[in-house]
Amino acid sequence: MWRMDFHVHTSASPDSLTPPEAALRAARSRGLARLVITDHNTIAGALAARRMAPDFVIVGEEIMTTEGELLAYFVREGVPPGLTPEETIARLRTQGAFVAAAHPFDHRRKGHWRLDALERIAPLLDAIEGFNARCFSAVANRRAQAFARQHGLPVVAGSDAHTAAEIGRAWVFLPPFALSAEGLRQALSEARIEGRASLPTVTLASRYAKWRKRLAARF
Repeated sequence: MWRMDFHVHTSASPDSLTPPEAALRAARSRGLARLVITDHNTIAGALAARRMAPDFVIVGEEIMTTEGELLAYFVREGVPPGLTPEETIARLRTQGAFVAAAHPFDHRRKGHWRLDALERIAPLLDAIEGFNARCFSAVANRRAQAFARQHGLPVVAGSDAHTAAEIGRAWVFLPPFALSAEGLRQALSEARIEGRASLPTVTLASRYAKWRKRLAARF
């Protein structure tokens, strides 16, 4: 079985200082078989990591739509933020990507989903993020898993790591599969998710990263 973390950020995200090479070291040291890098609204960090480890990294993106955030895996071209969920998904489908709703019920985050919007796009999704280690309330993850069951959707899990120390806090056990969106869809029928919530203090690292990058941009 492969142990995979489906939600990791590198320094290409505005709220992370983790270089791609550090993310790779951390992932391997924690026994992950594959790593999905999903920086905010860019695939630059994922592409850089894949050049270093082409058989280990899956290129992804976390995209802010007008309604909430989507996770996309097996992305070939980045999709910009600010589009409707339907337009975002349509652009991802043209490149054969896998699409999931990110941390849908974590209402403390800007990228959470209103129930009516999530209901509307559910038929267009491949999966729901059923465990996110940065959902500090277990209720948000339980609601995501319940929504997935109600709509017949599989679940994925990720650490939502913005620091190297968080990588591998949540994972999915999967049988080895062909590295494609269709291969993942098939493998998820045998998936098992596990994880441990990160401590709320990890958000301090994200705030520091944003502050440091803004300061660097000014000077």
